Amino acid sequence: MSDDINVTKPPADEMTSAERTRSGTYYRPDVDILERDEELVVRADVPGTASGEIDVKFEDGMLTIEARVKPRQAADTGFLLREYGVGDYYRTFQVSESIDASKITAEYAEGVLTLHLPKAEAVKPRKIAVNAV
Repeated sequence: MSDDINVTKPPADEMTSAERTRSGTYYRPDVDILERDEELVVRADVPGTASGEIDVKFEDGMLTIEARVKPRQAADTGFLLREYGVGDYYRTFQVSESIDASKITAEYAEGVLTLHLPKAEAVKPRKIAVNAV
């Protein structure tokens, strides 16, 4: 057995993703996930949407972010140049069941969705006192 341990991220096209039943353009928002002692923090870029158009679900260890973006122009607009695509955002993550789902909070400001996923008490790190004998 070799002492070499190589961990690689599979290419995006090999990763499994949830199937969607809605048609239309979907974008995969970029995210940062931070782990802190008390919680996981997820920051997702979802510009162009409103806070009322964002759905966040946590069920059976799956975190789902879906945000709808309304078209900025009428459908019959004659563009000279069109580079900005308009579509909804969709992303799912497998998250440990050690999250206290009843305490998840979300904030949205300046195009960034921030989710706070508190860890369950049983999995939080704790300091153990060492007594002298």
